[in-house]
Amino acid sequence: MSFISTSLLSISLSADAFAVSVGRGAALNGIRLTRALRTGAVFGLTEGTMPLIGWAAGHAASQFIQTIDHWIAFVILACVGFKMIKDGWCGEACCVALEEESKTPPAALTFHALVLLVLTAIGTSIDSLAVGVSLAFMDANIWLSAAAIGFSSFSFSTLGLMLGQYIGCKAGSRAEILGGLGLIAIGLKILLQHLGFLPL
Repeated sequence: MSFISTSLLSISLSADAFAVSVGRGAALNGIRLTRALRTGAVFGLTEGTMPLIGWAAGHAASQFIQTIDHWIAFVILACVGFKMIKDGWCGEACCVALEEESKTPPAALTFHALVLLVLTAIGTSIDSLAVGVSLAFMDANIWLSAAAIGFSSFSFSTLGLMLGQYIGCKAGSRAEILGGLGLIAIGLKILLQHLGFLPL
């Protein structure tokens, strides 16, 4: 994958984490940078790990489906993209707010709130797991891709939490829709390249 494709992939996959963080930021008051960085670190680590797991699973099966691997990559990316568009359109991901965490002081993070945060991060990173499977069928450096996805998710989650109280849920929903469109565009590009309509 090219630098542009890797960048677009990482930013697109960060859109759902950004949307959730915006929703959380809108529900909380007085967010401090340290708390936003903690939240971003959880999202970044989780989102960066999931593609590695998906890649390992996809790589194990890639030798059996080499003739249709580009179709599989396209279908996975398109399905994830359409799911993100649907969630963004309905406002479901953006309006997720952890009620328990919103009751805690901005400087505090209870164990229960941390568990809820980790579960939320895992929920938003399922898309990264699926995309990791598709990366096994593509000419992609999985370590670079995973690092880019993790860093992008960390950055956008931190930013989303800090900005949530100012920009509200609608901005997060729109970001997720754009992220979904980005994944669909990447999948379509891969398919057209393997079918000979675009240069590899």
